[in-house]
Amino acid sequence: MEASTLKLDERLLPHFCALAYRPKPEGKTPPCVESIIVIVVKDENGNFRFLVSPTYREVVQGHDLAYIDSLLNDFKERAKLNSEALFQQLCSLGVGPLVTQEAGPSLATHPILLELCRRFVQL
Repeated sequence: MEASTLKLDERLLPHFCALAYRPKPEGKTPPCVESIIVIVVKDENGNFRFLVSPTYREVVQGHDLAYIDSLLNDFKERAKLNSEALFQQLCSLGVGPLVTQEAGPSLATHPILLELCRRFVQL
């Protein structure tokens, strides 16, 4: 995965979806800010950016790592085909090791997530 640091203009990121890693057994620990490993942002022109924690491989347990890597690659490919459907699906993930932590119309109103975006790298 090639990644580069991304500078964000808060005004250009009206929609977002924060995805958290939730290791098994599911349901025992609710996702928290520390477990967010992917933030998807969609600007007002419909352009997507997938931002990933540069340390997600240290957070994700070994048995889930190949699956998460596969999901990230799949997200990039599916965004090319039907980005709006993918975004809607990502905003409502509730099962599996990657779940929706938070989604909304304005990333600028979530300072913690905005700070994570500044530290994350573009997929």
